[in-house]
Amino acid sequence: MAVPLLSAALCGVRGGRAFGTAAALCRRAAPLGPMPNEDIDVSNLEALEKYRSFTRYFRLAEKESRKPRWWKTYRQHTSPPAEPKTDISLPRDKLLRAKEIKERKKILKENRQNAEMERAARLRTVLIPLDEVRAEWEKTSGPFHKQRVAEHCGIFRDLFKGATFTPWVTLRVEYSQEDDHFVPVYYGNMVTPSEASSPPAVSYEADKGSLWTLLLTNPDGHLRDTDSEYLHWLVTNIPGNDIKLGKELCHYLPPFPAMGTGYHRFIFLLFKQDCPIDFSEDIRPMPCHSLKMRTFSTFDFYRKHEDAMTPAGLAFFQCQWDSSVTWVFHQLLNMREPVFEFVRPPVYHPPQLKFPRHQPLRYLDRYRDTEEPTYGIY
Repeated sequence: MAVPLLSAALCGVRGGRAFGTAAALCRRAAPLGPMPNEDIDVSNLEALEKYRSFTRYFRLAEKESRKPRWWKTYRQHTSPPAEPKTDISLPRDKLLRAKEIKERKKILKENRQNAEMERAARLRTVLIPLDEVRAEWEKTSGPFHKQRVAEHCGIFRDLFKGATFTPWVTLRVEYSQEDDHFVPVYYGNMVTPSEASSPPAVSYEADKGSLWTLLLTNPDGHLRDTDSEYLHWLVTNIPGNDIKLGKELCHYLPPFPAMGTGYHRFIFLLFKQDCPIDFSEDIRPMPCHSLKMRTFSTFDFYRKHEDAMTPAGLAFFQCQWDSSVTWVFHQLLNMREPVFEFVRPPVYHPPQLKFPRHQPLRYLDRYRDTEEPTYGIY
């Protein structure tokens, strides 16, 4: 009887106001909703439905797990759904899935009816035209593969603040070398600064009356601001696919990843213009050997001209320091070459104990005031 008396005493002291406030709050609070398994009568477990097989139980459990609930599951806490991203790609006509499947079945039927191809396939002498396979891949699943690779490497995150695009236009970039061979640029392959010392040969498929903009930027190499980029090449108002007829606003500068900064991403972007654009605000002096003048932001550049141009092509490579970078800093940029190195902090040892217990046999060697190496301690 002590608890009711105490409750009555408290209500008498406060005049019942606390009880009335609590009741009002309970009425205003939203109901929690049904809890898991609250409709199961646990007092009579024998009356529950028997599943008889694990497959049926697993199917029903998966169905229940996919139902929307008012609470968050463990999976929703650990891997929340990704935020929707803005798609800034070129408009593309979607091919009907049924039409694509019909064309594939037609090709398979023709191949089965070709006796020579069937015989060569059994004898393993059939030759696959890799150029045709590559061209077909570029038109079908290639753009989506490039988009996933660029997403994995953080291209869209660093250049477009999260907005994405599908590179529908195939951008081919090749660096010519002295021994008459070419170093291609794909989607993240390694190219040394010495191999990329001269402007590359760029090609893509374009209509005769179309206009394009080509851009080369480095989002990882800025020496003062981590959120800025260095502009290495900018050619605008390119008629068709002839780069030489375009307006070069910023001449080509070879890559110069500083020593100790690891791999840098060098990204080629191809924009399709709807009409001729006035890029007078983006012109750099010729020749431009000032890093301050080459400070650049792809996001700001695109936002300034987004009404008249759309990203359409993408290619990028990675490179790190080699001996040619020193020449770029000294001869082209006319500055001392920065060198970065990681300074490792000294090994931390807890304060020495006067009477150490449960310690290694050479515990005191950690605190010796000498540079003589010790072995078997750490």
